[in-house]
Amino acid sequence: MSARKDQLAANLAAVEERIAAACAAAGRAREEVTLIVVTKTYPASDVRHLAELGVTDVAENRDQEAAPKAAECADLGLNWHFVGQLQTNKVRSVVRYASRVHSVDRPRLVDALSAAAAKEGREIGCLLQVALEGGPEDSPLPSGRGGVAPGAVEELAAAVDAAPFLRLDGVMAVAPLTGPWAGRPRPAFDRLARIASDLRASRPAAAMVSAGMSSDLEEAVAAGATHVRIGTAVLGVRPGLG
Repeated sequence: MSARKDQLAANLAAVEERIAAACAAAGRAREEVTLIVVTKTYPASDVRHLAELGVTDVAENRDQEAAPKAAECADLGLNWHFVGQLQTNKVRSVVRYASRVHSVDRPRLVDALSAAAAKEGREIGCLLQVALEGGPEDSPLPSGRGGVAPGAVEELAAAVDAAPFLRLDGVMAVAPLTGPWAGRPRPAFDRLARIASDLRASRPAAAMVSAGMSSDLEEAVAAGATHVRIGTAVLGVRPGLG
C-alpha cells in the first residue's frame, strides 16, 4: 500500500475501535451504527483508497467540490451523502450523485429537491436537520449552521411525505456551538433522540439518526445515533484549518 493508504487504514482502524467501544458501552450492536466518512477538501484519490479499505458511505458539504469528485469516483459504487447547507440553485446537481441529503431544513428546499429528483427519475432520501441551540422547551430559529426548529419538525416532515420522489429517512443534527448545551453534546443528542422517536411513532421507516463527528461520536452513539459523520479522525486535519 502507499503511505497515504497506510495512514488512512490506521486512522480507520482507530475510528472503528472508538465506534465499537461506544456501542459496547451503550449496550448496542456494532452493526447498528454506520460510518460515513466526510471527504470534503480531500482528493478523489483518497476516496478511492477509502473504498479499497472497505468504506461504503462518503459525504460532502459543497456541491462545487462534490460533483466532480463523485463523477470521478462513479465506478466505485459508493453511497454519497450531502451534509452541508444546500442552496436551491445547487439542488439539480446534488440529486445526480447523492443518495441522501442530510440538511433538509425548509419547505422551499423540499420543493426544489422533489422537482429535481423527478427530472432525474431518482428517489432521494431526506433527513431533517434539527437546530438544537435552544433550551428544552424552546423552538429556536435556525442557526447559522441551518436546521429546522424542533417545534416545526412535524410540519416539515409532512412536506417531505407529500413530495414526489422524496423519502423521509430520519433526522440529523450538529452539536450546538451556542445556547445552553454548547460544549455538552450528550444532552443535545438526547434531545435529538427524543425528536427522532416522536417522528418514528408515525413514520417507522424514518429510522436514521445522523449525529456525531470526530470529537463527539461517543456521545452520539450513546444517545442512539445510527450514522456518524467522521472526517478529521479518518483523513486528518483539513488544509487551512490548523
